[in-house]
Amino acid sequence: MNLEIYSIKYGETTLTEDMVFSGGSKDSIMPISLTIYLIKTDNRNILIDAGCDTMPGFVLKNFRSPALALKDVGISPDEITDVIITHAHHDHIDALKHFGNATVHITEKQYNRGKKYITADCPVNIISGIYTVTEHIKVIEWGGHDFGSAITEVYVDDKTFVFAGDECYTNANLRDKLCTGCYVNKESAIKFVQKYSDSKYTVYTCHDSILKTERIL
Repeated sequence: MNLEIYSIKYGETTLTEDMVFSGGSKDSIMPISLTIYLIKTDNRNILIDAGCDTMPGFVLKNFRSPALALKDVGISPDEITDVIITHAHHDHIDALKHFGNATVHITEKQYNRGKKYITADCPVNIISGIYTVTEHIKVIEWGGHDFGSAITEVYVDDKTFVFAGDECYTNANLRDKLCTGCYVNKESAIKFVQKYSDSKYTVYTCHDSILKTERIL
C-alpha cells in the first residue's frame, strides 16, 4: 500500500513554559506551532486532528483555517475521509466542521467533551483502548494529557511514526524526558516521554515551534 504523511502548519502562538514543561516557569513565554497531520493511502485521506478556526485568549500569527492550509499539499476539505481526534480541546477539534465527508474517530471519554463540535449527520466511530484504523495505523488511548486522550502510531516497513497529540508539546519534552505541565494523569504523561524518547520511534508533536508544512514520508 502506498502511504504518504504530511505535516500541515496553519499558525503560531505562545504558551507559558510551565504549560510546556512540568516544573517550567510561569513567567517565561515559549513560541509554539499549530499543526495537524495528513496521511494519504491508496483510497483514504486521514487527518490526525482537525485544528481550529479560532483560539480565544491567544494571540495568533501567520494563522489561517486548517481547511485552507490543506490546499498547500493539494487536498480539499471534502476529500478527507477520516479525522482522528486525539482529544477534544478546542484547538484540536474546532475546524472539524469543514470535513463533512469524513468519519470521526474519537475515544469514548473524549466524545462527550467533543460532541458539540460534531455535526448531527457526521459518522462517528467511538473507540476505547487500541483501535486499528488500517493495517498500518492504530489509535491508542493514552490518557495523560486529558481523560481518554489518544496518540496515533503509523507503521511503515520497520519504522514506527508516533503522532503525540498533546501527550507532549515539543521535541524537547522527549529529549529531556520531561512531561508537559498540562496533564490529568502525571504517571501516564511521564510514561509517554519515557517510552517514546527511544530512538526506534519517530515522534511528531502538534506544537513544536520548528514544525512546518511539508511531506515527512
